[in-house]
Amino acid sequence: MNAHIIHYRHCPGCNSTSIRPGLSVADHSVSKERFVIWACSSCSLQFTQDVPDQETIGRYYQSAGYISHTNTKAGLINRLYHLVRNITLRQKKDLIIKQTGLKTGNLLDIGSGAGTFAAYMQNSGWSVTGLEPDEDTRIRAQKDYGIKLKPSAELFQLVSQTFNVITLWHVLEHVQHLHRYLDEIKRLIKPGGVVIIAVPNHTSFDAVKYKEYWAAYDVPIHLYHFSPASMRTVLGLHGLKLKEMRPMWFDSFYVSMLSEKYKTGKQRPLNGFLTGLVSNLKAVKDKTKCSSLIYIAEA
Repeated sequence: MNAHIIHYRHCPGCNSTSIRPGLSVADHSVSKERFVIWACSSCSLQFTQDVPDQETIGRYYQSAGYISHTNTKAGLINRLYHLVRNITLRQKKDLIIKQTGLKTGNLLDIGSGAGTFAAYMQNSGWSVTGLEPDEDTRIRAQKDYGIKLKPSAELFQLVSQTFNVITLWHVLEHVQHLHRYLDEIKRLIKPGGVVIIAVPNHTSFDAVKYKEYWAAYDVPIHLYHFSPASMRTVLGLHGLKLKEMRPMWFDSFYVSMLSEKYKTGKQRPLNGFLTGLVSNLKAVKDKTKCSSLIYIAEA
């Protein structure tokens, strides 16, 4: 086995040995390589098997279309993403105010990407610490938004019980050391503070429909593929209690349009939009079926 490849013999979520191979999924963004997604029958987490380790995975992020790093507006799907982003920024801020009961406070944003959300909250009066592993992206955030993000390794040097809220917007699925990060989150959150984690949901209608073409599998940079049940289990292992789940309605459209392109090789935005709509309609009855979910937890 390659020394730079991570091969799991236990579930990386709950440590069960009840794991088995499932879908073979292509990296549509960069390498076109295929990776096998395994599933745990104990906690229902899915995970990408034989992924590159932290030292070698960087090249799989080098896509001009990787919006959280490049802020690109190239292509219809990315232009639509930018159109709805201002709406979602306001929704995120309102969610934080509602969940914490605070208009301002200390916020830690892990995996800030291009810095859009961190800068928005800073401009709204919050004291924001933003962490981002990629140096070029940190430089871009400073240039575009005037916000100084820290390298992700500084997570482990931050002062305990500092933050009223810790956010991870589509980040936890990327983290190589899942349990170490969750230990740090538990250490850093103030008593009564709120942890907000947004990730794709492999039990959603669009995931089940598109199977190996589902864009939110995004192998190999998405290491884990959460379900509501697996998220509850993983958080519980670190003393974090799942309080609430919130659907991310726009994600269903974005992911379905991208999945349609992967499946057919063509831009078919209407087909993708309709699938996203159906996915959301099903999630109205059962929010655990939404394409992406926001998990709200407390210590």
